[in-house]
Amino acid sequence: MREQVEKVLDKVRTMLIAEGGNVELVDVSDDGVVKVKLTGACSFCPMSQMTLKMGIEQALKQEIPQIKEVISV
Repeated sequence: MREQVEKVLDKVRTMLIAEGGNVELVDVSDDGVVKVKLTGACSFCPMSQMTLKMGIEQALKQEIPQIKEVISV
């Protein structure tokens, strides 16, 4: 599942990089929890939680139904 997650994150990354940020995959658990680290401009952006939940999490859940949650570490 980790490879699938990386493929989806690659799609999201283009938008984040355009804004000066990025996302790094930390872990994918067997129970469908994805841990990521927001970097660059995303690490201190006040909208980072919205980006995490409405952007990254939604994209992952749409492509990989086994994903239950995305959290930032």
